[in-house]
Amino acid sequence: MTYAPQSDITINKPLKILILTAGYGEGHNAAAYALANAYKEKNPDACKVIDLFSIVSPKINQVSRKLYIQTINKFPYLWSTIYGWMDHSSIIPKVISSLKTERNTLLKIINEENPDVICSTYPVYSFLIEKLRQYNKISVPHYSIVTDSISINSLWWKAGAQGWFVPNEDSRAFMISKGVDATKIHTTGFPVNPYFAHNIKTIIRPSLDNNQSPRVLYIINSGTRFAEETASALLDQSEWEITCAVGRDENLKNKLIAKAQGRSRPATILGWTNEIPKLLMTHHVVVSKAGGATTQEAIAACCPMIVNQIVPGQEEGNYELLRRRNIGSLSQTPEEVIKSLKAAFKDSGTLWKQWHSSICELSQPKAAYTIIDHLIKN
Repeated sequence: MTYAPQSDITINKPLKILILTAGYGEGHNAAAYALANAYKEKNPDACKVIDLFSIVSPKINQVSRKLYIQTINKFPYLWSTIYGWMDHSSIIPKVISSLKTERNTLLKIINEENPDVICSTYPVYSFLIEKLRQYNKISVPHYSIVTDSISINSLWWKAGAQGWFVPNEDSRAFMISKGVDATKIHTTGFPVNPYFAHNIKTIIRPSLDNNQSPRVLYIINSGTRFAEETASALLDQSEWEITCAVGRDENLKNKLIAKAQGRSRPATILGWTNEIPKLLMTHHVVVSKAGGATTQEAIAACCPMIVNQIVPGQEEGNYELLRRRNIGSLSQTPEEVIKSLKAAFKDSGTLWKQWHSSICELSQPKAAYTIIDHLIKN
């Protein structure tokens, strides 16, 4: 079932929503807080976001998160093996369902918050909730917000749910092919920052037909390969405006600021920033790894991607979505990135315009409001 983006943002019923998330990867928290922030615009006290694992075992949670990041960055093919094993394992669901401390803590939270509906952006919660339901401890409806595209791990649906919200039709088709009830899968888009919904029609990137300089945004994540080399190669291109968001790497930031001096076109070197939504909407192309939140935010902003890195497993589907729609390219070296960008901007951006048209067909910047609308009506 596909839900069209709402033309007007309306939240009429003060439904109390409990949103469950986890800090593993960028997509889970991004989706959770986007949904919460959208709902809080009209109902600030009727929504709460909880990371159960940081509450139950904060030290273990911190260590396991660091281990997860190190594994996907330094040993991606090991992570691919683990991811594939989790997808097919009959042991993992049993282990998750047996997490008694987490399950009892979750029950306590649910009883205290007394929500009308629960949404989760991390698949483990479905197993805990289903076990509580089997014990007749809860009856509140639970929806799962799937933060991956196409290459979706079976943990997302094995435990069941009242319904699933997925980011695109390709993901819905994939889940149906795995035997998930089609009537329970809702194509709403990925819930992105409300900033996109409020500004997508007012912030306009320059037209390439008017001899305007193309704007290229480079987002550097932890573990990004060839980060400095790619940034330097971009800054060497005098015909483009360049923005590099380097995160908390102050050493790299200072190097790039020095290199950017004297360019004929503007260059902006940023550290950590909360303005990624605005940057995506004002640049023509983003160069980045195929992370869940970044890919979906680029789609919401109608900003084609040059994917320079893919974590095997969950990120493969993010790039596959772009590949199927002929949006951007996979360019894993600095040389390939520059070659792809030159091809995109050639002849007043003929190829870029094709990418832009295709990505706009996927864009659903009001997805968070669409999900809320469904929850209210059901």
